[in-house]
Amino acid sequence: MKLYGYFRSSAAYRVRIALNLKGLAYDAVSVHLLKDGGQQFADDYLSMNPTALVPTLRDGTEAIGQSIAIIEYLEETHPSPALLPVDAVARARVRAIAQTIACDIHPLNNLRVLKYLKHDMKLSEQDKDTWYRHWISVGLSGIEAMLANSPATGRFCHGDQPTLADLCLVPQLYNARRFNCDESAFPTIVRIDAACAELDAFSLAAPEQQPDYVA
Repeated sequence: MKLYGYFRSSAAYRVRIALNLKGLAYDAVSVHLLKDGGQQFADDYLSMNPTALVPTLRDGTEAIGQSIAIIEYLEETHPSPALLPVDAVARARVRAIAQTIACDIHPLNNLRVLKYLKHDMKLSEQDKDTWYRHWISVGLSGIEAMLANSPATGRFCHGDQPTLADLCLVPQLYNARRFNCDESAFPTIVRIDAACAELDAFSLAAPEQQPDYVA
């Protein structure tokens, strides 16, 4: 397998964690989102993923985009260890946490939105960062309540084994820290992130551990 991604992409980060947890070997192929006008717009990449987004997983002749779709593909083709609980209600809870991040928080704060705010809407760097921190705070406040108020929360987002929810939560908190977001209102999230950091699958997936990392 080959994973086309960018070290700072939280979506690619999610998939790296999934691959590591499942013990799947892969080749990392860098698609730098800022160099050369954005390498995601190169013809060879667009032919594989017309959305010009990362990540893309190539497994044999198949190319799969969208991080959640990739992770669920890995879950279906390599079911152990499981990233979704067996019980339908529990699976829905895990998906709800993951999708709150992947569908509600992340799209408002990804690179192409921030570039549009700065270059097309002419927002100042300060205003752009205020936008980012606002939506992070709104989204993580909801997730904190979901986690703190549920008996299903354990060492991780759901019970005592990592799930799809943790795969989404850790990269999102990493991004929040990059933009100096206040973590004090999210003690449950911070605790779960620390538990995840103890696992090699998470620590080895971190942006700083990637071959294309630039400080």
